Amino acid sequence: MKEKIKLMLVDDEPLLLESLELIFFMEDDFMVVGTAADGAAALKLLENKSADIALVDLRMFGMGGLELIRELRSRHSQIKILVLTTFYDEKNIITAIQNGADGYILKDAGREAIVNAVRSVMEGQSTLDKKVMSALAAYMGKVQRPDVLSAADEAFLHDITQRELDICRLLAEGYTNSGIAAKLHLTEGTVKNYVSRIYDKTDIRDRAALAVYLRKLLN
Repeated sequence: MKEKIKLMLVDDEPLLLESLELIFFMEDDFMVVGTAADGAAALKLLENKSADIALVDLRMFGMGGLELIRELRSRHSQIKILVLTTFYDEKNIITAIQNGADGYILKDAGREAIVNAVRSVMEGQSTLDKKVMSALAAYMGKVQRPDVLSAADEAFLHDITQRELDICRLLAEGYTNSGIAAKLHLTEGTVKNYVSRIYDKTDIRDRAALAVYLRKLLN
């Protein structure tokens, strides 16, 4: 029997926590190991329990989500982090990604999208909500590509193949591996191999950070 994904829920809205617990209880591949109303309570919970992924709100009374993400990356680096929030302004998005979030989805995305986002993050496919990608695109549109690229940037652009470039452009738009596969008529396994090579060539391991980097570089 396949081991269940151990999920921790962090939000200061009791009704939302109850709803999320019910949603994931109804999914056979998940187990909610605990809930917390703020970051400090989440870290306390992890002293006695382990989790594979944390679903984290950003603005909470007490320790907020951005600080929690930073602490989780420092103390529990193996835990995946998916932001679940109502806020998708560029500052929160960029800070969450820089702090180490593996994905960013909005509460109004709906039950199916939230569940699929958790699964995608667990599979190593960082998830960015469409509204989040739009905000990120607007932000990156304001950031001009440097007139002089670094040696590492030049080497990367010189080294990539045309197919890798195609995939880089789709990564920059926030496509998942399955989305890229459908767009380019490739198998998902083939796309996964290409993405792995791109990680190696950029030396970036976080998919959201990679999307930001590629959007700026290929702008």
